[in-house]
Amino acid sequence: MTWVAAGDGIALTIPAGLPATDIPQGRVIEIGAAAQPVPAPVLPRAGRAVPALTQDAPPDRVSGWVRISIAGFLADHPGWDGVICAQQDALSHWLHVSADEVVSCQSFLTPRLVTALDGAAQAIPEAVADSMSRPERVAAHLRVAELRGRAEAITGHLIGAELAAARPYWLGQQVALIGATPLMAAYAEALRAQGGPVSAAGAAKLLPKGLKALATALCLEV
Repeated sequence: MTWVAAGDGIALTIPAGLPATDIPQGRVIEIGAAAQPVPAPVLPRAGRAVPALTQDAPPDRVSGWVRISIAGFLADHPGWDGVICAQQDALSHWLHVSADEVVSCQSFLTPRLVTALDGAAQAIPEAVADSMSRPERVAAHLRVAELRGRAEAITGHLIGAELAAARPYWLGQQVALIGATPLMAAYAEALRAQGGPVSAAGAAKLLPKGLKALATALCLEV
């Protein structure tokens, strides 16, 4: 049995009846408590931690749990080379993955802004296109959408502005969208409208496979 614990004390796969405080220290994997600069392997190859990924320029930090989800995706797509857009509740991460390494990353606050501005889970395609073509007007577009009560337009403008900024990541690349947020479908539709190959996978499917890959990478018993 492998015990896995997050940096905030959340524990997974603990045998029934065994309190988290009784887990032997050598069988605990700390997730996200430390930091590892990119480029870096998707999963660490030694130790008992899955550090967050960090980057100096532009400054960024990506959760260790995102690394595990990426490993779950790669378990089904060995040798995959392209860009992963990982969705979390408050953040959207773009990561260039090649040869089982994260080469670079760029994160956005778009999901948090959608919530703060009362956006919707859906996005109007025209709003996405407007803010992609003129991202400098996104604040004005958002005001108009607010006055008209168009929550789907708010989401569309925010996603469009993000896609404009993230263009160096997705343009000409195959993109995998991973996560389990209400905005997954809106991102997938917006990306597919750009004509590139896009696949999507939910976190519930990826995490178990990612944890198995982690156990293999760290030579743990499963």
